[in-house]
Amino acid sequence: MQTLFPDSVLLIFCKAPIPGQVKTRLQPALSAEQAAAAHRQLTYMTLDRAFQQPLCAVELHCAPDTGHDFFQDCARHYPLTLKMQHGADLGERMHHAFADALGRYRHVLLMGCDCPSLSCEDLHWALTALHQGHDAVIAPANDGGYVMIGLNEPQPRLFSNMSWSHDQVMPITRSRAKDIGLNLCELDSQWDVDTYPDWLRYSAM
Repeated sequence: MQTLFPDSVLLIFCKAPIPGQVKTRLQPALSAEQAAAAHRQLTYMTLDRAFQQPLCAVELHCAPDTGHDFFQDCARHYPLTLKMQHGADLGERMHHAFADALGRYRHVLLMGCDCPSLSCEDLHWALTALHQGHDAVIAPANDGGYVMIGLNEPQPRLFSNMSWSHDQVMPITRSRAKDIGLNLCELDSQWDVDTYPDWLRYSAM
């Protein structure tokens, strides 16, 4: 498939939709099974966005591995490559994914699979920013984290010894990028689906 950015790749991190292990903050408003179904729906939404334009290669980075039927179904329906996540925590898994991908591509974006506000146009702009000389690009989240990050070189300091899932992730990341001396491009703030009100907001779209 010909793409607009053949030297780039989009990595999408995704957990297997196992009831009780995904989207647990949607419970008890949703049952464990309903939360897992919501996770599947959000993942399909994310993949639809990723392939809305032929931007770049796409890899689905799976946890705990690529064997779940859901991941195999994704690979049948979308022209993507399945990869397994490696690492003890989220930061280690993200750094490993970047280091591996940047051995194969010049520019790499990494995102999760639960951000309805992140559009195909946002992905296009992020890739453009990396091509135009920014060292890193990031899409902050309204909750103080971020929903996407892109790099041209591995930057382990952005991910090591980081406590995740709190409102200081983005400020700490911004400070670390400044300390490293990275030319950082920030996109508009985004919202993702973490809580039941978030799910209702997404469902009303």
